[in-house]
Amino acid sequence: MTKTLDIITIGRSSVDLYGSQIGGRLEDMGSFDKYIGGSPTNIACGTARLGMKSAVITGVGDEHMGRFIVEQLQREGVNTDGVKTDPDRLTALVLLGIRDQEQFPLIFYRENCADMGLTEADIDPAFITSARAVVATGTHLSHPQVEAATIKALTIARANGMQTALDIDYRPNLWGVAGHGEGESRFVESAAVTARLQATLHLFDLIVGTEEEFHIAGGSTDTIAALRAVRRVSDATLVCKRGAAGAVAFTGAIADTLDEGQAGPGFPIEVFNVLGAGDGFMSGLLKGWLDGEDWPTALKYANACGAFAVSRHGCTPAYPSWEEMQFFFQRGIKRPDLRNDGELEQVHWATNRKGAWPDMRVFAFDHRSQMEEMAGATPEKIGRFKMLCLDAALEVQAGRPGHGILCDGRLGRDALYKAEGQGLWIGRPVEWPGSRPLTLEPQIGPDYGRLNEWPKDQVVKCLCFAHADDDVDMWATQIDTVNRLYHAARRNGLEFLLEVIPSKVGAVDDDTTPKVIQRFYDAGIFPDWWKLEPFRTDAAWTRAVAAIERNDPRTRGIVVLGLDAPEAELAASFALAARQPLVKGFAVGRTIFGQAARDWMAGQITDTQAVETMKDNYARLCRLWDQARAGNKGTVA
Repeated sequence: MTKTLDIITIGRSSVDLYGSQIGGRLEDMGSFDKYIGGSPTNIACGTARLGMKSAVITGVGDEHMGRFIVEQLQREGVNTDGVKTDPDRLTALVLLGIRDQEQFPLIFYRENCADMGLTEADIDPAFITSARAVVATGTHLSHPQVEAATIKALTIARANGMQTALDIDYRPNLWGVAGHGEGESRFVESAAVTARLQATLHLFDLIVGTEEEFHIAGGSTDTIAALRAVRRVSDATLVCKRGAAGAVAFTGAIADTLDEGQAGPGFPIEVFNVLGAGDGFMSGLLKGWLDGEDWPTALKYANACGAFAVSRHGCTPAYPSWEEMQFFFQRGIKRPDLRNDGELEQVHWATNRKGAWPDMRVFAFDHRSQMEEMAGATPEKIGRFKMLCLDAALEVQAGRPGHGILCDGRLGRDALYKAEGQGLWIGRPVEWPGSRPLTLEPQIGPDYGRLNEWPKDQVVKCLCFAHADDDVDMWATQIDTVNRLYHAARRNGLEFLLEVIPSKVGAVDDDTTPKVIQRFYDAGIFPDWWKLEPFRTDAAWTRAVAAIERNDPRTRGIVVLGLDAPEAELAASFALAARQPLVKGFAVGRTIFGQAARDWMAGQITDTQAVETMKDNYARLCRLWDQARAGNKGTVA
């Protein structure tokens, strides 16, 4: 039978609300960052980031947080066919904080939660056997109903020659042997818990836990004795995690000391956040195990993933991509606080961005001063017109991928609100129109703090009028503003688009824009997107693309702006730009809306006529771009 999945995890899922403030009590947290959580959910995401085909069997509520988990899993590339939407139960919630390097308070809200509503009937044998392995976690062995569902999945897997693994994941309060305020506790002795675990350990080929977790599984606080107790009821490979000392694997008899087990190299890094580190470790271990690597190599993967996890905020967001992990192995540790390693963080960011945009057909109506100067224009009318622009964009998009808008939040706020959730790529400008040196819109705030109010799928777009021949003071001023904006965008998890138009400042040749691009990279600024003017020569495009790829081979790409050019001129510029695979499409505005806006502001056409005109103009440009790309597919100048 052909396997479509590598791994299915089964168990709990939750929305994790992580306290944003570090070093304070959970009681004093003023804001929280929202992530997906729950060990099986984290492991499914962690293995997907490492290139595995992963799925999770869990339950979520039929509400906003349940949809958040499903959508985020899908963004991570995790198959969600096994996620049950429960109309009667709410999605689980966890509140977490980072008090210091030793204390990580957390509160579980899991009373009759959705993932505890899983039953044997929710386990589809055909789905289980579509994978190579099933991974369970300990919490879903704590209650008869979900235990039965978990055991059914494991029994099917073993009957079909699949591999099975257990992450003991002992949470005393989730087993009812510690109070609600003891979420941080990782060990409380319980003969009843030990008995329940030992009744299932024979079902696994791989069992993973900390020393304390093996203490509960083996019924002894002596680690070697506990491992030997587990060995008496299971032939599984036992992997014991030892914190900073790494981990060891025992495939046969348990030696007299942990040091005699098989080990992989560790990574001396600063511990920032231990929450979710075990799930990261398990992700790396499963990657090595299922790829058939030897245990030292699998443990190397596991230790590296654990190191990433303890060095960053959150659980799943901290886990590395496969490319990132290989970069880490090849380059080594430059500083122990990995979250402050700029080079590594750039690789982490660029290889874990969500969504794919290989084609970009963007209707740009973020113009402010150009509309304000039109006869009859008022702020209220401009806002209404931008809603018509959005209507035109949505009619052309018709639910298909590869379309987007550029729209501002000062005059186009209502259009921005309406655009959310429509499948559009959304860019939002921050510069004060025409400013040089660069000044930002007051709405961004003097410290750029209001970016934290933006939806996470919106892209920060900044137009900077810079030229290679600008003097030192001009460059210093502009770089300072762009640099602070870039870091504010990253801090808030927002992608960043940088637009440069040197021809509006001075004379240009084929080397002008590449020199401007290089100045920004030299300042440590790595835009996710570039928006560039249409060049007139292949040489100009080749050199601009080379400047970007030389500095950032993982960039999203380039979109070409229009500069209010007529369609025939745009068609020629599209044909030239489409020769470069890094150019993903266009972001054009006035060519689409210019005449319609002037006529509408003057009362000469109706809303319907304005929408129809812009829809036709936008659709023609989309066809022009598609034709240009098709005619140059695979071509590089």
